[in-house]
Amino acid sequence: MRLVRRAFATGVMFLGVVVAPAATSADASSDSPSRGVDLPAQLLDALERDLDLTASEVQTRLANEAEAPGTADRLEAALGSSFAGAWLAGDVGTLTVAVTDAADAAEVRAAGATPTVVDHSEAELDAVHEALDRHEAAAPAAVAGWFVNVRANELVVVTSPDGTSAAREFMRAAGVDTAAVRIATSEQRPRLFDDVIGGDAYYTPGFRCSIGFSVQGGYTTAGHCGTAGTPTSGFNQAEQGTFSASSFPGDDHAWVAVNSNWVPQPIVNGYGQGNVTVTGSTVADIGASVCRSGSTTGWHCGVVQAYDQTVQYAEGTVFGLTRTDVCAEGGDSGGSFISGSEAQGMTSGGSGNCTVGGTTFFQPVNETLSTYGLTLVTG
Repeated sequence: MRLVRRAFATGVMFLGVVVAPAATSADASSDSPSRGVDLPAQLLDALERDLDLTASEVQTRLANEAEAPGTADRLEAALGSSFAGAWLAGDVGTLTVAVTDAADAAEVRAAGATPTVVDHSEAELDAVHEALDRHEAAAPAAVAGWFVNVRANELVVVTSPDGTSAAREFMRAAGVDTAAVRIATSEQRPRLFDDVIGGDAYYTPGFRCSIGFSVQGGYTTAGHCGTAGTPTSGFNQAEQGTFSASSFPGDDHAWVAVNSNWVPQPIVNGYGQGNVTVTGSTVADIGASVCRSGSTTGWHCGVVQAYDQTVQYAEGTVFGLTRTDVCAEGGDSGGSFISGSEAQGMTSGGSGNCTVGGTTFFQPVNETLSTYGLTLVTG
């Protein structure tokens, strides 16, 4: 049982809060030819990995990418109504320029690009796009969006598999030339992504607590906020994730695995005091300043008073907590304790409040990372 907003006989309280049921729902590389700036080695490595390129191919591609916009702009101005778009093709990004008049191909070659002859100019495709934009309020729910695919020289309307008829009616109502349009079906629907940020609220059935720190795949929090399998929703009460593991009493830590709509970020919410980027989890010395972020009282600071305190809550004893003189209140449970930019731990419980001051304990984050095999997300 999790009791909240209540001082126990020991004078210590947990810092979750009862709520109404939540709604469901390295060094730089050798001089790079790219845009006149050096790129970090990590970025070059990522390009090699994700685009399946060699180091030499990456350098060539970056050089081509730097030169292409200027060439494309000059050709667009010179070709006028014949211009039908430009794109980079192949592993190293060779510039291709589409034209509607075959006689213009020689001018494209002379500029160092590869020409291709197509039926529809860029202006024609843009006109179709703009017509649909003007009528977007009438778009049926089945239609997920539309875009110009310059490579295929067409405008694509994306709809659900059962929405093709509705999409055609939408285009007729918008008065567009469907000769340049292709309807593409997709089972997937675009959705917004939300960030996982330390100190933000999250909800379990009937309770609100706070996020500790982002880890790969989710975030840390207090163990008394939920047990393994407990579902969570985010600050916006959108479906978020599930408690993967939790320990309380003995410890007071847990971690939540989030779904693909949520992106763990190396940030702690400063609640108007400036957000903090987490750079590591080096333990601060006794007497060091430490600040706490939580969804009820926001951002408050104090100092580390002691390590390895045993705390007797009414629900059970917790070992190895860190004692601070930072205040906290119900709903702050699980929230971030940070010293400078170094993650320290997650709010467990305490006494007092942020009107008169108090004592608050946190579960050291390094123990949580080690226990559950988690990797802290850092910036």
